[in-house]
Amino acid sequence: MVAEQQYPSLEEIGEDAVTLRMLAPYYAGRDGELTAILQYVYQSVVFSETGKKEFARALVQIAVEEMHHLELLATMIAKLGAPPVFTACPPYPVGYYSAACVNYTRSPRQMLCADICAEENAVSGYENVLCRIKNAPVAAVITRILEDEKKHLKTFNELLTKLQ
Repeated sequence: MVAEQQYPSLEEIGEDAVTLRMLAPYYAGRDGELTAILQYVYQSVVFSETGKKEFARALVQIAVEEMHHLELLATMIAKLGAPPVFTACPPYPVGYYSAACVNYTRSPRQMLCADICAEENAVSGYENVLCRIKNAPVAAVITRILEDEKKHLKTFNELLTKLQ
């Protein structure tokens, strides 16, 4: 389920190479949205197979929200002037994304700790971008994504508490 609050419009975003370079790592970089999606889907299956259906459902819901973030970032990257290829440095066709970025641990505790670390990195990364970005329409979207990332962090901390 995508978060209840609406996301800002992308209509006013135009070409901007500086902003493009800031956003690209959050799209398909090692710690970007694509990694989060793949990791959370992987973990949902692991949790499901171990009988932890509540954990599996929570991970799928978060993965769906991360998919929406990926779509938003892809659209912004295209509007900013580059094709949204899965690389941390568009428009250059180098450093393509690798699923080796996903944490494949199978321990429930280690999975949730990895997720907490990933969401903490996302929060601090997006906060850092917001301190540097001068593109107001993009900043509005990042601010909204940041709200989701903080909610994900809270959810993972709650799940870790339930696990103990």
